[in-house]
Amino acid sequence: MVIAKGWGGDQSCLARLYHLRAELLLHLHGTSDAAVEASQRQAIAVARRQEAKGWELPATTSLARLWVDCGRRREARDLLGPIYGWFTEGFDTPDLQTAKALLDALR
Repeated sequence: MVIAKGWGGDQSCLARLYHLRAELLLHLHGTSDAAVEASQRQAIAVARRQEAKGWELPATTSLARLWVDCGRRREARDLLGPIYGWFTEGFDTPDLQTAKALLDALR
């Protein structure tokens, strides 16, 4: 599925849209759906290209949670640790609190 087609070049929310698509697919199909992981990977890739850490964090957290549910705990920790470690402030925000809780559970 191509999300950005016809946007006239404005892709500032594209990472968020891929993330939301993945969350919707997860709700509809569960963790076994490969499209969920593909959408989260797309969200992460777009956020990285845009240097949008605020969009990258929730997508990375969701993908890490998906991997934990699939028994890929080490990969989840290795994915989430660097993005969480990038932040130096805002630790009271829901996205960072969620990421920290998942990392703590993976230790």
